[in-house]
Amino acid sequence: MPLIRPKTRSASDWHDYLVQRRQQTQVSALEDFFAGADLSPILPIEEAPMMALDLETTGLDPKRSEIVSIGMVPFSLSRIRVSERRYWVVRPRRSLDARSVTFHHITHADIEGAPRLDEVLEDVMRAMAGHLLVVHYRHIERAFLDAATRKAWRESVSFPVIDTMSLEARIHRQSWLARLRRWSGRPPASIRLHDSRTRYGLPHYHGHHALNDALATAELLQAQVASNYAPETPIGMLWS
Repeated sequence: MPLIRPKTRSASDWHDYLVQRRQQTQVSALEDFFAGADLSPILPIEEAPMMALDLETTGLDPKRSEIVSIGMVPFSLSRIRVSERRYWVVRPRRSLDARSVTFHHITHADIEGAPRLDEVLEDVMRAMAGHLLVVHYRHIERAFLDAATRKAWRESVSFPVIDTMSLEARIHRQSWLARLRRWSGRPPASIRLHDSRTRYGLPHYHGHHALNDALATAELLQAQVASNYAPETPIGMLWS
């Protein structure tokens, strides 16, 4: 299968932002995080230290909704280090409603006695430091972590990520084959996590569990690179 030409992303903007934030922050955990997030955009993806990240939340609006669980799994293209996984359940300030419980299956009993997010946020940021974050739909993880650091420390946070949903969109929403599909009246291919994994023959996992979805995202990126990109592809051409 011919390799897909990666989409070039601006690297200087991320570098300048991370350096500036590292110099300005008054929070030691953020200083460590911004230093570790400044990975060279020319680093080959096969050499990148990656961390798959997933959040489960009470809704989709970071201004009104809250994080209830966080899952992380460190990995590379050749190995997923499951033994080093991290998982937190945190207690939101507002009561869980029935709709969110149905979605992420975290109940009132699960959060009883769990820490508040601001009690574990320093550990979360330090766990992510030094890794290129990999997510499926970056607008959740970046937005909710930014909201969390603003509430806890009155400081914003952002960072480059490889978004496996965005990589699938390049193939199934933005390619000439995808445009032909739309022109012929067929619905666009789904780029949701489960459907994307199915296209690569990956096994089904129970979704909407932060640790399961982080593992599923790591496996998906491994399959995407193996099928569509050269292992020497610079991370700056894949991140968003």
